[in-house]
Amino acid sequence: MSADPHHRSVAPAWLERPADANGLAPAVWPAAAARDADGVLELGGIPATALRERFGTPLYVVDEDEVRQAARRTLDAFRAAAALHGVQARVYYAGKAFLSTEVVRWVTEEGLAVDVCSGGELAVALAAGADPARLGFHGNNKSVAELERAVEVGIGSIVIDSLIEIERLAAIVERRGATQAVLLRVNSGVHAETHDFLATAHEDQKFGFTLTDAPAAVARIRELGGLEFVGLHCHIGSQIFGTAGFEESAARLVELHAELREGGELPVLNLGGGFGIAYTSVDDPTPIEQLALGIAESVARQCEVRGIPMPNLAFEPGRAIVGRAGVTLYEVGTTKPVALESGDTRLYVSVDGGMSDNARPALYGAQFSARIASRTSDVEPALARVVGKHCESGDIVVDAEYLPGDVSPGDLLAVPATGAYCFSLASNYNYVSRPPVVALRGGEARVIVRGETIDDLLARDAGLSTVRDGRELAGAPTEGRQRMPVLSERSESK
Repeated sequence: MSADPHHRSVAPAWLERPADANGLAPAVWPAAAARDADGVLELGGIPATALRERFGTPLYVVDEDEVRQAARRTLDAFRAAAALHGVQARVYYAGKAFLSTEVVRWVTEEGLAVDVCSGGELAVALAAGADPARLGFHGNNKSVAELERAVEVGIGSIVIDSLIEIERLAAIVERRGATQAVLLRVNSGVHAETHDFLATAHEDQKFGFTLTDAPAAVARIRELGGLEFVGLHCHIGSQIFGTAGFEESAARLVELHAELREGGELPVLNLGGGFGIAYTSVDDPTPIEQLALGIAESVARQCEVRGIPMPNLAFEPGRAIVGRAGVTLYEVGTTKPVALESGDTRLYVSVDGGMSDNARPALYGAQFSARIASRTSDVEPALARVVGKHCESGDIVVDAEYLPGDVSPGDLLAVPATGAYCFSLASNYNYVSRPPVVALRGGEARVIVRGETIDDLLARDAGLSTVRDGRELAGAPTEGRQRMPVLSERSESK
């Protein structure tokens, strides 16, 4: 299919027609991504076509070395920035971005602590062998059972999110005769330049305490035995590029920190995460080293103005650690040129996944990019929209991208920068099974999270006494999608 001269008029303003629709933008793809002599995309030295043949599609692919390198770089950046002011910095990996036992091992081996947000995430971190003392526990509605388990295992810190949680946790530690370090989550009132659903520090939302209400909450914590108040926490949002929001938030927190120090020392100031990455070639996130220097300098300056010592700092990056390391592979099923009322044409490219494996475009209007992975093409680029197989018009994988005009059924399509909040937000919508996650390192690929099968989906259906006919389709790859054992008897609630 040749390019339509009207394509440019329906493209978003930020999207430029590429000189080469086969090129790989370095900021978006893993460092080890390249094309081989035949034009096939290689990830970690392995042809994407070989990954499809072995594991099938859709397929989450994550470059282990990329994750490790990002973890080291981030830790080094914040430690160096803090050291300039004579304090220390701890970096927690935000597990909500993408969590598995393997990922926990990678980041902890590189020196990061881990932030968890549920009993399930806590269980994964513990199963991976993480030191409980180097775990932080978040969440606006932690259950009593989750808090009990956290205290039982000796979790390093719990971030308090409500007055009710203060009382719940105090009762638990009193009953156990324990002491628990806690921080208080505060909304700084800074409006981050991001999607409304990603902004988390404005006052009218579910997380944390306002600057006005925080002192009373801290006073209550200090009244109760067993809770050790160690500092404040703030998280202004996600996918933030500039430093201004972080610096303004730091200034407001230091003001509150100074006020609360009158009641006792506060050794920690946790400024959260939210550091953005590039999803498209026009995204220009601030380098992590520059962010670290700017935030640390802002805290130091505010502390100096108030005549108080600078606290140790803590940060919680997630996307910045795993986002760029991930690539999702899809197979094209159909293509459809759609004539619009304006006279323009848009090429719809349907793939074998969609919002069940990447909900971010539907949730946040997130932008991604894509490339044909199985070959290159000299055909003129066409403005395309990559869509999924689900029963929703909002089931969009890539809203706008220039792909070679001859993109066809059977082509392998790669979407980069899917390491964060894709696997984590995956669902079984339309009873589609979630894909496996394959890690790459040293030219080898291995499954770190197996894919689901129809057996898995049927096994939870209480109307079935056994799993019937859970066979894979003839000829389909099965590695990473192992068949579950057949149920032998009805599973009933007790």
